[in-house]
Formats: sequence, C-alpha cells, structure tokens
Amino acid sequence: MEDEKEGRIKLAIDKEIQKQLILYLIFAVFMIILNLLIQQLNELIAPTICANLGHIPLVQMFYCAETPDMSELVGQVLAVGITVITKFLLDKIFVFKTKGKIKGTTEEFAKYLFLSVLATLYNIGLQFILSNFFGVPMLISALISLSTGYLLRFPLDYKFTFSKYKEN
Repeated sequence: MEDEKEGRIKLAIDKEIQKQLILYLIFAVFMIILNLLIQQLNELIAPTICANLGHIPLVQMFYCAETPDMSELVGQVLAVGITVITKFLLDKIFVFKTKGKIKGTTEEFAKYLFLSVLATLYNIGLQFILSNFFGVPMLISALISLSTGYLLRFPLDYKFTFSKYKEN
C-alpha cells in the first residue's frame, strides 16, 4: 500500500515537472522570437546610428566597427537583457509558481541572474563565433545558440533557482 502511494506521488510530481517544462519551453520560444526581433530592429537602425553618430569615437569603436561586427554584439546584449528580465518574471509567476515575497524574489533573481550571465556568455559567444568565424547568418546563429541555451537552462532553474520558495 505504501509503495502504491509513493508511486502515485511520483507520477503526480513527474506530470507537474512535464507541465512546467512545456510552459518553460513555450515561454522560451516567445523569448527567442522577442530576442530575434530586437536583434533585427537593431540591424535595421544600426546604419542610421552609424551615419549620424559614427563620428563620435566611442560610438565608432563600440557600435559601428565592422570587424568584428560590434553593432551585432550590442544588439545581442540588449536583446539578452530584455529577455532575461521578461523570462524571469514568466518563469517565477507561471512556470514555477513561487511565492511573491521580496526576500524570496531577490534571492531567486540573484540566482537567475547568475545563471543568465553564464547562459549569456554561452549564447553570445556561440552566436558570435557562428556568425563571425563560420559565416552563419545572424538569425540562424541566434536560433541555434538561444535554443540550446534554453534547453540547458530548465534543469538548472528547476533545481537551483526556483526550488526554495515554491507554493506547492
């Protein structure tokens, strides 16, 4: 009887993890789309920014330099910053359903931010290498790096980021 009860509990937990993973990946798809839109917008406005502000040495060096493509790198960093904050809120509220106390949220965000820095280094590094050294188009390299990054993130977020303050 005890084994049967443990089996039902394990099955319920497994189903909850599956639901969380599905929601996590759905939000990841939305974040990939948002990330790509931000990068595309940056690509569209970069020529205008460089034409009007490229004479400023700092802008020239950190945004308008073409080898390597610094405007692409800036667009990646901007896109990652926006999507990290958005994804944290979606994960906290809808995926992992953690309690909303300030202390818990601060601790979760600190963990999430730390993992995001690692994931960002991975994402931007892989995308930069694919684009600049292998000639992979920006959209394809972004899709590859973001997709693999989110797949690697779920177990880390589940186990380390959102484990302490769950409602359940």
